[in-house]
Amino acid sequence: MRVEFAPLNIPLRRRLQTAAVLQWVFSFLALAQCCLAGFVLLALSDWWMVALLYAGWLWLDGDTPISGGRRVDWVRTWSVWNYFREYFPITLVKTVDLDPKKNYIFGFHPHGVLVAGAFGNFCTEATGFSRLFPGLRSHLLMLPFWFRVPVFRDYIMCGGLVSSSKSSLSYLVSRPSGGNVAVIAVGGAPEALDARPGALTLQVRNRKGFIKLALKHGAQLVPVFSFGENELFDQIQNPTGSSLRRLQSGSRSQWHKLPVPPARTSSLFMKFTWST
Repeated sequence: MRVEFAPLNIPLRRRLQTAAVLQWVFSFLALAQCCLAGFVLLALSDWWMVALLYAGWLWLDGDTPISGGRRVDWVRTWSVWNYFREYFPITLVKTVDLDPKKNYIFGFHPHGVLVAGAFGNFCTEATGFSRLFPGLRSHLLMLPFWFRVPVFRDYIMCGGLVSSSKSSLSYLVSRPSGGNVAVIAVGGAPEALDARPGALTLQVRNRKGFIKLALKHGAQLVPVFSFGENELFDQIQNPTGSSLRRLQSGSRSQWHKLPVPPARTSSLFMKFTWST
């Protein structure tokens, strides 16, 4: 395996773009663990009262992730997200006007490994979602597990993430005032295991509950395709039935977490070349 480091003369803006993506990857893969460890250490320290007060807040605020979340526009407009968008780059293409008096379910595909397209377009304003669709508020649905992690849950809700539970989706698409957009990665976390360049595997056979809820509440279904999502990572081969696939599937079923595939090479950090 060989690593070719980036040259020193890379423009500052490109370095800022890379730093923006790095912090996002860290948030996705390690921030929750750091928040949980920090909370435990706080509870065991002389500041245990702060941890106790926050635990009380968690109990009182427990239904927020299934009740529309708590978006903070200031967080969604951070400058770091503009650098994040420019790195790939990410562009949101509007093909039709949407009535802000109605509720919508955006069926997003493909999931990819880290759902970069869905995050950049619907959890930030870097690609201008609110400008393109005035009157609509986007909410990206995420596994309920993550909303049990102290502090991390509050951070991700700032971007518009909410629980992917049935009650959460029902809450969003049943609001009589309209204007809610629930974004669902149709294939779910298991689809990440098949996310590799050139592949477009859609796992939808046993994932039609969102369609039933749309019919029940009169929500509009909107297909969303993320071009290039699966090109970001070239993961290690993990065919169905292999030991690696069984390990990944087992960890997902037991821990209800995204089974992040081990990446052998990655175009996410384009200035680094890994070869075997």
